[in-house]
Amino acid sequence: MASTLEKFIHSLDPRALPRVLQIQSGIYFQGSIYEMFGNECCLSTGEVIKVIGFKINKLIASICENNEVSQFSAKVELPLNFPGLYKVVADKTPYVSIEEITRKVSIGPTRFGHPCFYSPEDIKLANITIKHGEQITFNSVEEVNGTMTVNCGVVRNNQSHSFTLPFSQEGKFYECEDDQIYTLKEIAEWKIPKCRNRIVKLSNTLHTWDSSNLLPENFDGCLILTPVYEVQAVMKFRKDIVHILSDLDVEVKDITDCYDISSFLQPFSLEDVFERTSKEFPMVAEIMEGPSGSQKPYNLLYTGKEIIIYKKYQATRVLASEIRSDSPKRHFLIPMSYKGKFKRRPREFPTAYDLEIARSEKEQLHVVATKAFDSPHKELFSVSVGDQFLVQQCQTSEVLYEGRKKLIDVLACEQILSDTYKKVLLPMYMEGGFVEVIHDKKQYQLSEICKEFRLPFNVKVSVRDLSVEEDVLAAVPGLQFEEEITDSYLLISSASSPVESWEIPVYRLNMSVHLLSKDAQTVVPPVTKTTVEEISEEQYYMVRRYENQTLHPPPRPPKKPT
Repeated sequence: MASTLEKFIHSLDPRALPRVLQIQSGIYFQGSIYEMFGNECCLSTGEVIKVIGFKINKLIASICENNEVSQFSAKVELPLNFPGLYKVVADKTPYVSIEEITRKVSIGPTRFGHPCFYSPEDIKLANITIKHGEQITFNSVEEVNGTMTVNCGVVRNNQSHSFTLPFSQEGKFYECEDDQIYTLKEIAEWKIPKCRNRIVKLSNTLHTWDSSNLLPENFDGCLILTPVYEVQAVMKFRKDIVHILSDLDVEVKDITDCYDISSFLQPFSLEDVFERTSKEFPMVAEIMEGPSGSQKPYNLLYTGKEIIIYKKYQATRVLASEIRSDSPKRHFLIPMSYKGKFKRRPREFPTAYDLEIARSEKEQLHVVATKAFDSPHKELFSVSVGDQFLVQQCQTSEVLYEGRKKLIDVLACEQILSDTYKKVLLPMYMEGGFVEVIHDKKQYQLSEICKEFRLPFNVKVSVRDLSVEEDVLAAVPGLQFEEEITDSYLLISSASSPVESWEIPVYRLNMSVHLLSKDAQTVVPPVTKTTVEEISEEQYYMVRRYENQTLHPPPRPPKKPT
């Protein structure tokens, strides 16, 4: 049965990909040539395409009144980077089963992928009863003994209780109110269910308004968002991936079940290649869609180029950010093979607790106070701006609080006076400000810093890496090494002239290849070039998704009654 491309994509479950579609009819100017993103393709009646993916490309917005489109509202196109922060309005239409929720709502590992629902009826399970109206958080989907289930949780008396719900569980499930705020891009990626529109409310006013803005001046109401998808497809006699907008005026028919899908080229993402067994490497591949970027090796990875993929492996990188008070900061992933040298730069510490974390046995931490602190206890020291301290160790101390003695955590330090040292105690909860005094003038290799010091650590490049044409770190006035991470890479080279090989990141490079049934000319990779990778703000937060689970500063006791 034929349907419009828009209707088909809006109802398509991503887990059902790939799908083979036959073009039934379409209306075009100048025949059936369609061009998008520089890809020109012919979608004539009877043409067969294989849909391999789709994502939201833009949003059509209408002003909303009483949960309906205002009759006076014109539809406007909003790009995903349209400014503003938005609140999601809970959908009043219930879902009728857990299976429907998993099919239409994004559930994933990030904080955006944990939707919340409630049932108007009690749900009795083997080990727990979910009360009507109780907020259920959907965390992940998994198969248990052949049954598809959702891992869920409820919070009662500040304690989390975990349980599973099978896909077959039926009932009415309503979205819970969401008090978080999101960018339009985050809403597009995580908060628009399949086959449904999404109502959002502008949470903050736009920073600037001018006549070119798409929304009315001082607008602070609700919008109904309808997604327009970008469809990635493979055509029968082409070696690249074509991109088609879902609102293209064309009718299609799903013929997957009666078509030999292997007759199409099979595109593989870098993630797909990485999942292959180690025995299958090295392999020869042709690029179907290359990454953007002018930096080596990305400028060498263009559509149609043949490459050798030698192996897959995990490699260590140091995540570093530019030191600057304003934003946006630049972020880098630095390989351990980086040949430049670094000098230390002073670190800043907002609390006494941060001094304890940074303290090391190798050298004594010397700091200057940049903010005054008046201690509420006579047993503890009051700090003035300019006071200098040598940090000693953490210990406990007895203080008098509301007429009673109480043990609290403190930081033992030596205050540096003009001709002597004075032992003092600083409360761990102290919110002050300290800057490190650097006495070390040595130049360090990256590996030495990671071995000898505790991250985060502040540095600047003192000797640039002479093995590369341009060292991007050399121009940065200051860097903070934040943490060591382990990431996934593929080692590749050009198939026609394998003079050097390159490490390419698996999860940050948007690139598709198809594998060729030919042997690699060389099994041993040539000399490997590793580069400093500059990453976007979004990629930075994805890299840091496994944050250090360090303890938080101890809470400050209540203030004395006035």
